[in-house]
Amino acid sequence: MTAGSPRTKIIDWLIALRMPLILVALVVSVTILTEGRFTNQDNLINVMRQVSFEAIIAFGMTLVIVTGGIDLSVGSLAALTGVVAAAVMRSTLDWSPVACIAAGLFCGVATGAAVGVSSGTIVAFFSIPPFIVTLAAMLIARGLAFIICDGKPVYELPAELHWLGRGYALGPYLGKLLPVPVLFMLTLYGVTALLLSRTVFGRGVVAVGSNEEAARLAGIPVRRTKLTVYLITGALAGLAGVLHDAKLMAGDPKIGEMWELNVIAAVVVGGTSLFGGRGSVTGTLVGVLIIGTLNNSLNLLQVEHFWQKVVLGGVILTASLADAGLRKLELRR
Repeated sequence: MTAGSPRTKIIDWLIALRMPLILVALVVSVTILTEGRFTNQDNLINVMRQVSFEAIIAFGMTLVIVTGGIDLSVGSLAALTGVVAAAVMRSTLDWSPVACIAAGLFCGVATGAAVGVSSGTIVAFFSIPPFIVTLAAMLIARGLAFIICDGKPVYELPAELHWLGRGYALGPYLGKLLPVPVLFMLTLYGVTALLLSRTVFGRGVVAVGSNEEAARLAGIPVRRTKLTVYLITGALAGLAGVLHDAKLMAGDPKIGEMWELNVIAAVVVGGTSLFGGRGSVTGTLVGVLIIGTLNNSLNLLQVEHFWQKVVLGGVILTASLADAGLRKLELRR
């Protein structure tokens, strides 16, 4: 088969669009199985709202995994930052609502960024495997979340915060079609997609994941690049934690359990290679929607919770096998 033959071009096209095609096929299948309940407007909006929190983190995780790293701390970090933000807002209730919420949002995101910088520094400058570093960060963050609030959710938050988690953007024009968390998700999708695909930093991220030594010889600041992707992921986890506070109207130290699994699954399903050097934020968005569609459809079909875990595990394994197969195919070609 020649490189420029029509058959080769069709195969390349199918490989490039495999995940959107799978998403379309999944939506059609689920719509039929649920007798149209899945495509009900309220259900679709609910799915988008539910996936938005993990999607925001997944965009940062994409950058980390493209460098060849991984971050297991994101779920616990969302819990920690949510508790920190809630505690700050509760202590500043006598301020104006905007100032109170801004203070909580800043402290939450800053806490996430600080933990991200700490993890990134250890990974980049001490050459400790990211798995070990972020596993430790996961345990520390979850423990601190419980310590700060004494194991109890933090309530008494400003009523205006509810809009960030349950409100709708551009309500006078779009009605109840665009939840605020979804607007955050779409905005951050655009920013991180441009960052990875259209900037010098993004090219450096790909280069570090492809061949770290070659990237270093080419003058790319490898350590700074690694540190930065963990910082971004931590900050995004902090934002997700605050938005989840707004959804619950409480800072709960128990939230975010297993989020790292869903986030990593979405990134891998979206085509980002666990070996580093290849991935896209657009693929991650598609992966998030596939995972969200699966979870929602299984709930609509009243599938037992433990079977849902089996399905999700199978999806991750299948995506990993497909990634390994694609790598071999690319090497042969």
